[in-house]
Amino acid sequence: MAKYKLKFATSVKKDFRKIPNNDVSKILKLINSLLDDPYPKNVKKLSHQNKFRIRYRNYRILYKIINNELIIYVLKISHRKDVYK
Repeated sequence: MAKYKLKFATSVKKDFRKIPNNDVSKILKLINSLLDDPYPKNVKKLSHQNKFRIRYRNYRILYKIINNELIIYVLKISHRKDVYK
């Protein structure tokens, strides 16, 4: 199976500033695990969108999978109360 590549939206850098450092490292490990399996068992497809969501504690990671280019595009990382706004 071909390996996916990661790309981040420019706003993700700003999102990381709002998250404590110990959580940032765990979130990055979780995102890196998507390279092997972009559809883990705890993934949820957002309704009426071509986006997916995975959880880490109270944080949500929104991403899009571009299969024809083998890219996982991370769109947003935020607290669960703010992520869908």
